[in-house]
Amino acid sequence: MPTLDIAADLLALLRDTDSEPRADTQLEALTLAVAADLPVLLWGEPGIGKTAALNQLAEALDLPLTTVIASVHEPSDFAGLPVVGEDPAVQGVPMAPPDWAVRLVRTGRGLLFLDELSTAPPAVQAALLRLVLERQVGALRLPPQVRIVAAANPRSSAADGWELSAPLANRFVHLQWTYDHDVVVRGLGGIWPRAELPRLDAARLRDAVAHARRAVCGLLSVRPTLVHKLPGAEARRGGAWPSPRSWEMALRLIAFATAAGASRDALSMLVRGTVGDGPGLELLAALDRMDLPDPEDLLENPAAAVLPERGDMRQAALDAVVAAVRQRPTRQRWDAAWSLLARAAETGPPDLVVVPATTLAALRDHEWDVPVAIERLSGAVDLTRRLAAR
Repeated sequence: MPTLDIAADLLALLRDTDSEPRADTQLEALTLAVAADLPVLLWGEPGIGKTAALNQLAEALDLPLTTVIASVHEPSDFAGLPVVGEDPAVQGVPMAPPDWAVRLVRTGRGLLFLDELSTAPPAVQAALLRLVLERQVGALRLPPQVRIVAAANPRSSAADGWELSAPLANRFVHLQWTYDHDVVVRGLGGIWPRAELPRLDAARLRDAVAHARRAVCGLLSVRPTLVHKLPGAEARRGGAWPSPRSWEMALRLIAFATAAGASRDALSMLVRGTVGDGPGLELLAALDRMDLPDPEDLLENPAAAVLPERGDMRQAALDAVVAAVRQRPTRQRWDAAWSLLARAAETGPPDLVVVPATTLAALRDHEWDVPVAIERLSGAVDLTRRLAAR
């Protein structure tokens, strides 16, 4: 057998890999944005597997992959080349699309991968605006089943790199792509994590949309300066920043994440990658407040109350209960709050009840007897104070 044929067999064995279900926040965020039909831009250093991840994603989703290296194309490759017909005064001059766009339209579905986006000069970036937002390439409009994902290296590590223009950057969901040591080692051993589209719960769609709208509109109603905030530094304009367009994208991602039961880490990546870190964290905090239990429900039946597991949310829930008692102080509500604090100290970190307990104690009417629940609570509070004093 010829040596090259043997080499081909060896290469085939090296390419023969398998995949497995594995919790991967990056893949979860990427597939969620793809399902939501939003353009995604993967930022990462060269050689960490951005292109390999897109190839694996296309294979897992059974989508034909079309790779376009933005930096080696002219603006006309995205805006279309003028083609003069027999009578331009009557027919006009149509813009002929490139062959890759024609293939995508003919196939009707696919994954368009715009690689090396940060090495595309400003003229090419300007030509990409309609493609990314409107899916328009020359005279052709890409089918709805075509998804767009791009990849870029930071300017410091890109070959002849450019900063991304603000209009183009604001059209993407920006995901910081890093490598996971365990994933790389297992993948080199032949098993990579499997990319799967999120499973949307049809029964939750309306509630998911209402939840997303309530969160975004609730935040922007009290923080109007966040509606549009173009960064002053040119480098930051090439990333995620808040605008009406990016808030609409964030709203869509929250709705999809809610309907799919996505992890908080994936949602955090997506929200911060859409409107920026600061506004994104404010939106996540607003979502947390929406998920807190009603303090009146907790006071009504403290013995059966289910408190949040996360420490910050549990603290917020306890503070809300004390605030509710302060607003309408009665002996029954005061006693119920002490029972709830005792339950919180028994089922979670006792230090979380110190501040609420101190505030609640100050609300006592001199005619109210000390409730029994305080005895269950005093040991945990005293221990916490002694530890804090050391």
